[in-house]
Amino acid sequence: MFKESETVEFKKSTAEVKAAVVSIVAMLNKHGRGEVYFGIADDGKVLGQTIGRTTLKDVTQAVVDNTEPKVYPKVEVRQIEGKDCIVVEAHGKLGPYFAYGRAYVRVGESDKAMSPQNLEERFMEKRAFLWDKEVSEKTFADVNEEVVKEFMRKAKAAKRIDFDFQNVKTTLNKLGLLHKNQLTKAAEVLFCDENSMEVQAAIFAGTDKLTFLDIKSFKGNLFSLRQQAEVYVNGNIKWRAEIKSGPRKEIPEIPVEAIREAIGNSLCHRDYTNPKGNEVAIFKDRVDIYNPGLFPKEINPEDFFTGDQQSVLRNPLIAETMYKSKDIERWGSGIKRIHDECVAVGIRVEFKRAKTGFVVSFYRPKWEEGEGLDQGGQKGWSEKVVRKGGQKLTLKQTTIRDMLKQDPYISRKTLSEKLDIHESAVQKHLDAIRTKGVIKRVGPDKGGHWEVS
Repeated sequence: MFKESETVEFKKSTAEVKAAVVSIVAMLNKHGRGEVYFGIADDGKVLGQTIGRTTLKDVTQAVVDNTEPKVYPKVEVRQIEGKDCIVVEAHGKLGPYFAYGRAYVRVGESDKAMSPQNLEERFMEKRAFLWDKEVSEKTFADVNEEVVKEFMRKAKAAKRIDFDFQNVKTTLNKLGLLHKNQLTKAAEVLFCDENSMEVQAAIFAGTDKLTFLDIKSFKGNLFSLRQQAEVYVNGNIKWRAEIKSGPRKEIPEIPVEAIREAIGNSLCHRDYTNPKGNEVAIFKDRVDIYNPGLFPKEINPEDFFTGDQQSVLRNPLIAETMYKSKDIERWGSGIKRIHDECVAVGIRVEFKRAKTGFVVSFYRPKWEEGEGLDQGGQKGWSEKVVRKGGQKLTLKQTTIRDMLKQDPYISRKTLSEKLDIHESAVQKHLDAIRTKGVIKRVGPDKGGHWEVS
């Protein structure tokens, strides 16, 4: 027995063609695809459809003539349970679509008229999705030629382009990043160092944004921003050593490939019409990667875990360019890759809709409690080793280092109270950190301060 769904609609006969056109529009507005079967009742019973000389043409014409933007469906006859039925298949991402002058959206197995507010939201989303094709005010003199050359080197190595760098204008034209010999906004963010993009990065003392230990603002072209953000996260998360037979291996608390993918996706798929910057926030319990731009309402992040969900591209020119240089992989695979990387090492990751954007949250394992140490590491450590800026510090030393960075004038007594350890233990940790060249005392014990490298 056949069943209707959000992408499948049944009609007893072509006498219901007007309602069928409404269903097609509703399904396109919800999922970008849909099928209507003539000759099947609502309950799934196959009735068959009488097909005359012009029936298929009439159905096609009804869809094309009464939709806006125009929908050009595939209409064919199929034998179902030995009976002739007409199947109409439609695809489209140019919505909102209208049928007979009105927009509809699929809700379960029904077609509901879209409200004015919903329509306004759709038009705003549509404008955002066309942003990267708009003409930029930047000129060719603003393009960083070395970044273009480096991009071409990576794209050639990935075998995703078949031409060489000649000059900036010719290369960007071949990449589809020009419009009437002018830079598009995609070209601006990809290859111009001076643009409106910004990534804000911060380390917070707790699990909220009340107290920060460090804060930075990164600017530059998209490839530079990605690198700066990755270095910041990788330099401020915990690392431990796997000591087995063979060379020593350092393991991050969060897979670096997952971090790389999340940052790349956040820059590629953000809403560039929103002036808010991207954010990288390192909390005590998690690392959040945020980008402005709402996740498509029609789908859920979890739909991508299988790798079968089709991607909805907000910035197709940017996505295509990053794909050519292997800075992102196959469209729609990013969430799956992040999820799979984290699952493989037992790290919890969440993909969350925010009011103004989208957040990927990586939850940090509690190594000091033994959490996550059975995923490729050595269990029997009394104190786990952490790498900070190339130096190896214990977790306690890392905490002291961060506290000194937040307050260079903090006293041993205050450190002792906050860490709940004796002052003599604080002094031993300070001496160890100073020996490693991570901190330096400036001035006398009383009245001096700490400098953190």
